[in-house]
This record gives sequence, structure tokens and C-alpha cells, in this order.
Amino acid sequence: MSNIPDLASLHAMGAAQQPTYPDATAVDSAVATLRNLPPLVFAGECDDLTAKLAAVTRGEAFLLQGGDCAETLAGVTADNVRNKLRVLLQMAVVLTYAASVPVVKVGRLAGQYAKPRSNDTETRMLPGGKSVTLPAYRGDAVNGYDFTPESRVPDPQRLVDVYNASAATLNLVRAFVTGGYADLRQVHTWNTDFVRESGAGKKYEQLAGEIDRALTFMTAIGADPVEFHRVDFHSSHEALVLEYEHAMTRIDSRSNQPYDVSGHFVWIGERTRQLDGAHVELLSHIRNPIGVKLGPTTTADQALALAAKLNPTNEPGRLTFITRFGAGKIRDGLPHLVEKVTAEGIQVAWVCDPMHGNTFEASSGYKTRSFDDVLEEVQGFFDVHRSLGTWPGGLHVELTGDDVTECVGGGEALRDEDLAHRYESVCDPRLNRVQSLEMAFLVAEMLRKA
Repeated sequence: MSNIPDLASLHAMGAAQQPTYPDATAVDSAVATLRNLPPLVFAGECDDLTAKLAAVTRGEAFLLQGGDCAETLAGVTADNVRNKLRVLLQMAVVLTYAASVPVVKVGRLAGQYAKPRSNDTETRMLPGGKSVTLPAYRGDAVNGYDFTPESRVPDPQRLVDVYNASAATLNLVRAFVTGGYADLRQVHTWNTDFVRESGAGKKYEQLAGEIDRALTFMTAIGADPVEFHRVDFHSSHEALVLEYEHAMTRIDSRSNQPYDVSGHFVWIGERTRQLDGAHVELLSHIRNPIGVKLGPTTTADQALALAAKLNPTNEPGRLTFITRFGAGKIRDGLPHLVEKVTAEGIQVAWVCDPMHGNTFEASSGYKTRSFDDVLEEVQGFFDVHRSLGTWPGGLHVELTGDDVTECVGGGEALRDEDLAHRYESVCDPRLNRVQSLEMAFLVAEMLRKA
């Protein structure tokens, strides 16, 4: 396929974070099935997102990217998809008004089914004091969450299931965003309800009132553009399982260029960003807009080398650096990266992931994050960019539109003991609906000062 390395070559590079499938014939069968299925997204849509991200790179737009830490096949329901979409649209309205620039809306959905893990195995103490070790759960794209030997065996047929689930999700999203659900006035009404009815929301009454008056003015002068009634919305996920991403890479008939048609925007994670690794190699060949997660161990020279490999023509909108340092490290670690990359003239959008560097285990045993830590990392991100005269280009958050109890703090003042009430994530903790909207209003205040 064009100049795309084959799967065997990629695996020979020592590909990180890959499942160990017990049946090579079953893998070949699943990959062959995927290669014959229609695209989930189209090359022209990817190009459109690249143009929007170029505006982010220039400081003329802001990226809001959010959704589940790890989607589940069972979670593909109309209510689940609608709730995630709704909270992202609500956040986007607030951020758009505050920033006075377009907000590019990208969901962590329709493909976010695989997760890297720190360990290949998981050990649990079962009733009766027996210790059992099984393969780690790597997301529904790979194996099952149930802690049984049968469930934890990697099954390549799950990749086909992920394709079907992603197709259903995208079908729902496209129907919602073009069918009236994304109407600007309706979305603002939801925010007004949040401010009026939520203790966490009442403090943002002034900003909500400003947006309300702006919309009233637009109505009064008869302004009713099509953008008030529908939105552009794109999908994204971490390009982790090589069999899936390679099988979904196709040659565009218009340009004769390869695109990964599993999603509009794909990113390389902190654990798979090795310059000589398989993931960087594969994504260097596709024409989608791509992202790279950069953690506190990233050096400026590594960032420059990644940019040279992934975006050799220095095309604006092609590359996004998603920083994930942790609240206590962002102000010390980020400036040198931004300074050196900027000094070299690298065209890149800078986006803050305030979730992954702030995870800890609560006294109750649940993996959690503090809303205050998440907010502090975002504030540090904005402060660094403000001090350097660069643009804080976006926010990448793990969230849900449901009233889960997975992250402590926020306006609801969730505590460790509250986590057990509705802890539903199969991997990392997400901001719930109220915390997500509160985050949007707080980031809006930062944007007004940016």
C-alpha cells in the first residue's frame, strides 16, 4: 500500500503496547475483514479538520477535545452518545463566547477502545485468599474487563466489533449535530439550566447572562446563520492497536495519499512516542491531522525530532502537541519545550491534557483525580503560554455527560467516600457532567485573559 510499511515491518520495530494474540490465523482474518469495510470517515473531512487546527496553530481558534477514557462496546447507546455530545456542545458555547474565536469540537469517541497499560498483567486477591494473575485489561478492542481467564484472552474479532460500534456512534453523532440537537439557543438553554439549578453553576451567572444577552441581540437584528443550528464535529482516538489502524489506512482516490479512515484525528500516546517506534513510523505516512502526548520526561530535542519526523514540511494543522505534565510539574517543564519549539519556527498547536498527570489512588482504593489538580494544570498551561506570548491552543479532557462519581472535588465537593456511589469507568476517572461544565466556565475566565 503506497509507501506504508507492512504490519510485519512495524512489529519488527519492537512495537510497544501491543496485544499478544494466541491465534495468528484469527488475526489475519480480522485484518482482512477490516480492509474490506467502508471508511468510517472521509479524507476530505480529515482535511477540513487540518484546516481548522491550522487556525488553532495560528492562535485563531481553540480546540476542545473530550470524551471517555476508554469507550466500551456496551456503552454504544443513544443516551450515552447524546449525553457526551451534549456536555461537549455546552462547554463549547461557553468557550467560544469567552475566547471570541471558533472552538474546534473533537470527541474522544468512535474509536477510543484501546488503552496502554503500565503492566502486562494484573494480580488480584480473590475470596479465600487466592492470588490470581491474568493479562491486563487493554480495552474492549483487545479483551474483556471481567477478571476471568476467558475474558482476558486477546481476541482480534473485537477489532471488527470496534469498527461496527464506531460506525454506529458516528451515525448517531452525525444525526445529532445536523438534525437540530446542536442548535445554539437550545445548547445555551441547557447551560442556563445548569447555572440556575446547580450549586456549582450559580457562580457563573454573570457570564451566562452575557451570552444570553448576545443571543437576544442576534435575534433582535434577525441574524440566524446556519451555524446557529448545526456544528462541525470530528472524531478522534489514540492510534494504539497497529492491526486496526493499518487495516483502516486507505489511499484517497482524489489525492492518491494515505489516510487512516478510522477517525479524523489520531494521536500517539506517551508510552508509544518512541522516535524509532512503530507508531511514529505508521503515523508519519498518513495525511490525517495527528497528535503526540508529551509528558514530563520529554526533552525539547525529542519534541523537535518528533516534529521533523511527523511533519517534515512544517504544515500548520498537521501536528498537535498534547502536554500532560501534572499540576506540580507544568510550570517547570513546559516553558523550555515551548520556547525551543517556537524558536525553531515549528508550526504546532499546543493543547493541555490536565488529566493523565494527576491520577492517584484514593484512600477508598479507587483510582481518582482531584478537580483542583486538573484545574491547576490548566491554569499553569495558560500561565506559561501567556508569559511566552504563545497561544494556549486547547483542552483535551476525559469526561462524561453522566453524573458519575470518579473525580473528587469540584463545585459538588465530591469526597473519597463518594467515589463508590457511581464509579463506572473501566479505566481512568472522568470528569462528570457538572465538573465538565464548571471546568468550561473556569477555562472561559482564563481565555478572557489569554
